[in-house]
Amino acid sequence: MPDLNSDVVHLGLGPITRLLERIGNPQRAYPAVLIGGTNGKGSVAAILSSILGHSGFKIGTYTSPHLIDICERIKINDRLISEKRMQECIEIVRSCLEESLTYFEFLTAAAFLYFFQEKVDAAVLEVGMGGRLDATNVVDPEVSVITNVHQDHQDYLGRHLKDIAAEKAGIIKEKSVCVSAANQRAVLGILTEACRKKGIPFFRLGKEIRIRSKGAGAFSYSGIGCKIPHLTCPLSGAHQLRNAALALAAAELMAIKGRRVDEQDMRMGLAGAKWEGRLEILQERPTVLVDGAHNPAGASALCEALRSRRGDRRRLLVFGVLADKDYPMMLKKLLPFFHHVIFTKPKTGRAVDLDQLVPIAGYHGHAADAVEDSLEALQRALSLAEEDDLICVTGSLYLVGEIKKRYTETGRSDRKNSLTTSVN
Repeated sequence: MPDLNSDVVHLGLGPITRLLERIGNPQRAYPAVLIGGTNGKGSVAAILSSILGHSGFKIGTYTSPHLIDICERIKINDRLISEKRMQECIEIVRSCLEESLTYFEFLTAAAFLYFFQEKVDAAVLEVGMGGRLDATNVVDPEVSVITNVHQDHQDYLGRHLKDIAAEKAGIIKEKSVCVSAANQRAVLGILTEACRKKGIPFFRLGKEIRIRSKGAGAFSYSGIGCKIPHLTCPLSGAHQLRNAALALAAAELMAIKGRRVDEQDMRMGLAGAKWEGRLEILQERPTVLVDGAHNPAGASALCEALRSRRGDRRRLLVFGVLADKDYPMMLKKLLPFFHHVIFTKPKTGRAVDLDQLVPIAGYHGHAADAVEDSLEALQRALSLAEEDDLICVTGSLYLVGEIKKRYTETGRSDRKNSLTTSVN
């Protein structure tokens, strides 16, 4: 990779627009679905890509951030770009640089180029931050998905929900169609008005699109033009049913626009969808669960999943978070579900120092350990846990990636001291 700072955020389309023009505007060679929102973007992208792939299409998928390997961000039909092809695309992009670009802008350009070279039938693109000024928003999508709108990235997107909603509504384009699971009145007003101004339809979960949960991931779907009973979502958590519904609706809309997607494709695509780092169990006895919840809304979804779990004797929380998140509110939601807390620090300059976290636990009546290295923090949790306990690692996808990487390198193990050798 070129020497780019992954901690730098730049919202603005000028640099990437000019770069893509020099490359030949590869993003215009294929239709796209653009997925924005606060939470659930990656899950919707994964499910939709699986559905379209099962329909026989060659689908490029661009998501962020990665958990272990940067190649995770760029896939075609669930196959990661190879290191060789990644390097080749990087070199082409680098050769066209005439001004400074951020890490995210650079990778977005590389993804667009790779999808063009591979002649994909369509691209499913996850917005990085916001929408209006995000690097992915140089495309004119056939379908715009806005999963939900909650408070996050306020330093960049605005302090108020209406400000954030307006930024996310920036991915709504003419000749597109919009679908959303947002439910706040103020947010819906902004999204509805944006669709009206662009002259495009707006489909809402809970209105034109409905689901009925049957428990344990089973549900029925009533969509824009079809009803599908007896579906099963392989992604854990009640919130994933909402994400699945959005993906099914987006697939319907792609079919309406002329791409063959039938009910069997939807069933098989949904059943085959995979999305790591979200309510993912890495180890049993004790259970080690990782979840990428990184804002209050994500923490609420995690709490909802924890509330439905049975059989955990004790629960231990390993928590690390970035400084631009509302971590006091996240901890307020999470701490009642845990008996013991271990704070740690993801390996990024944006991470919160531990001395900022420990007093919050004390305020809520929890004693807390502070272990800066994430692997040592996990080992501390393993040393305290019994076989029937749950260890939950959450707060940041950076943290989840660090833990998953260690499990990948050492091999999955159900033994309590499986990581002792690697972290000591």
